[in-house]
Amino acid sequence: MQGFGVHTSMWTMTWDRAGAERAVAAAKSYGVDFIEIALLNAPAVDAAHSRALLEKAGLRAVCSLGLPEHAWASRRPEAAIDYLKVAIDKTADIGAEALSGVIFGGIGERTGVPPTQQEYDNIARALTAAARHAKARGIELGIEAVNRYENHLINTARQAVEMVERIGADNIFVHLDTYHMNIEEKGAANGILDAREHLKYIHMSESDRGTPGCGNVPWDEICATLAAIGFRGGLAMESFINMPPEVAYGLAVWRPVAKDEAEVMGNGLPFLRNKARQYGLI
Repeated sequence: MQGFGVHTSMWTMTWDRAGAERAVAAAKSYGVDFIEIALLNAPAVDAAHSRALLEKAGLRAVCSLGLPEHAWASRRPEAAIDYLKVAIDKTADIGAEALSGVIFGGIGERTGVPPTQQEYDNIARALTAAARHAKARGIELGIEAVNRYENHLINTARQAVEMVERIGADNIFVHLDTYHMNIEEKGAANGILDAREHLKYIHMSESDRGTPGCGNVPWDEICATLAAIGFRGGLAMESFINMPPEVAYGLAVWRPVAKDEAEVMGNGLPFLRNKARQYGLI
């Protein structure tokens, strides 16, 4: 998962044949190392088609998701296991290296009260089984800490580490996101230091989810701390321009956060690449 990539939400949130063709062609034109594919409907993905596109373009891939409500691990661990197995198989069949994101629950999952031990026990059971299946398919699994408004279960790097260490599998890791860290961590550096050896993937996302470098994320602090811990994982730019209603609802993206793709890719992508080069991350 090393190198610099872009989340395919820049071009599509529907990973059908047309969306895949558009995103892969665009990513290749920008010379990124890999793309992150959102498996919002994992069972429907044409894995063979995606694999052929990636191989022809010479691009690597990571997949990500948030669980659908019928398979939220905190409530329905067996359903979560079944869904994650399908997503893991699609990830492997695509030729991607990892499945990450909110693999423990849903984007928009909140109960209005603090998490319970039963919820965490259910998540651990589901992810332990998923990690075992992923290991057999040669896939790594990432747990992304997200902000409290999107999910009430794992909001900080420390919480993600606790779940990773509870599961104890060697193919499961922490996935951080600068947008969420800007809300939840007591200093961006502290989140990275908490994750340390478990951190293999990070979303480079601005404080408003728009163009990196045009918000409040402390990029020098983040990049310097990543360099200090010897980070050699994947750096993925994640910005949202056009969201389908069901995704916009979970992410609470109600207004345009950037003018268009050209603004984000023309300004944000070079900004992040330069920061990563400055600190020896790529």
